[in-house]
Amino acid sequence: MSAGQVPAVVIAAPASGSGKTTLATGLIGALRRAGHRVAPFKVGPDYIDPGYHGLAAGRPGRNLDPVLVGTERVVPLYRHGAHGCDLAVVEGVMGLFDGRIDENHAAPIAEGSTAQVAGLLGAPVILVVDARGHSQSLAALLHGFATFDSAISLGGVILNRVGSERHDQVLRAACDRVGLPVLGSLPRMAELEVPSRHLGLIPAVEHGRAATAAVEAMTDLVAAHIDLPTIARLARSTVTAPAWDPVTAIRESEDSITAGGNNTAIAAPAGVAEKARAAAECANRATPTFTGAGLDPVIAMAGGPAFTFGYAEHRELLEAAGARVVVFDPMRDVLPTGTAGLVLPGGFPEEHAAELAANDRLLTQVAEQARAGLPVHAECAGLLYLCRSLDGHPMAGVVDATAEFGPRLTLGYRDAVALADSALWRAGERVRGHEFHRTRLVSTGADTPAWGWHTAGDRIREGALIHRLHASYLHTHPAGNPGATSRFVAAAADYARTRAAV
Repeated sequence: MSAGQVPAVVIAAPASGSGKTTLATGLIGALRRAGHRVAPFKVGPDYIDPGYHGLAAGRPGRNLDPVLVGTERVVPLYRHGAHGCDLAVVEGVMGLFDGRIDENHAAPIAEGSTAQVAGLLGAPVILVVDARGHSQSLAALLHGFATFDSAISLGGVILNRVGSERHDQVLRAACDRVGLPVLGSLPRMAELEVPSRHLGLIPAVEHGRAATAAVEAMTDLVAAHIDLPTIARLARSTVTAPAWDPVTAIRESEDSITAGGNNTAIAAPAGVAEKARAAAECANRATPTFTGAGLDPVIAMAGGPAFTFGYAEHRELLEAAGARVVVFDPMRDVLPTGTAGLVLPGGFPEEHAAELAANDRLLTQVAEQARAGLPVHAECAGLLYLCRSLDGHPMAGVVDATAEFGPRLTLGYRDAVALADSALWRAGERVRGHEFHRTRLVSTGADTPAWGWHTAGDRIREGALIHRLHASYLHTHPAGNPGATSRFVAAAADYARTRAAV
């Protein structure tokens, strides 16, 4: 292993619901307790599991998503997130080989799958098997996973939810039959289940002390039943690419913007861009010329229980672009002094709509400043917060729509096109994003849409552009789109200068 490489193990499973999060979180905590400096990662666009990983590791949980950031950035982001650590634990997504569905069935390995990330990292996979209902046939299942793709190395098996000592003996014999070592066996422990709701686990920030207690219980369980020294010895990684650096990413995006660069631009639908530009003229320039780092505008970033979805790299990029990021809680705070830009990330505002509505002073501030040209970047929860109402509770009223809890989950990756210039995107830029919500917009007005894409044969126009405000259900990963952060900070600096001159 060369200098700077941090070895890793990838925690995967045959299918969702096998107990990956419990095992991965407990493993992170147990390895930390044993003296390791553990870097926690999650495959895919998950915003909840990394919160529990972070509690266990004592450092931010991060995501590795080839779909949203590009395959070429996975290893650099891993090196960045693992800096200062001696071991990494990567929790997979869904089943080991599950990822973005290729409609042509041509891809040898699913994009965004745990198997793809494990291959990129050159790390061994530990398969977590839900033992309920399994007996000798487990050998056939494991044989299939061990031989399906020769590029994936299975380092061992962890048996989860084992019913009895006899059950454990039968399962271990099945593992021996295919030559896979058993690295641990966890008994059924219903009391360890963390409460969930319509989008999965309740975020750790919302669950408070109960989340901390759950993480401690997971750590205790893993420490008592898993072979930690063997897992630590098993860990490895063959990565050689340099670590991702937010300053370099911003600098390169600045060069691209200055040179007039664009990300595979195509023509936006006729009339849409013109309408957005006309609206933007009411608030000066929607896409100011980039003026470089060191701008120091205050970017207010919503946090607290209602806004828990985000990526650690977002704040790092904002600061690398010259912004001063101040986190605030929309349930109780007002905008920080000197706010020149507002980030409203995803989360669960539908669970806290009454409390958000009660902070009418902030709602008024946001509405007034957004209409005056404050750059606003709102995703999912942020979009709902900007609507006229959410489940009958009054919101900021900037976006001409009402929102309500819907009958079904909307979930999946999207290949979106920016329909007009904004404070983040150029018209025609292609962006990969992810939808993850069970709310919907109703009584939608005439706001200019932000994105366009096709799904299941349908032509979708989604989100809203109003002056320098960009609001959408679509989650994007800032590390995959650093130019958008550069433009946003430049727009915030421009807004701050305009306000100072008044």
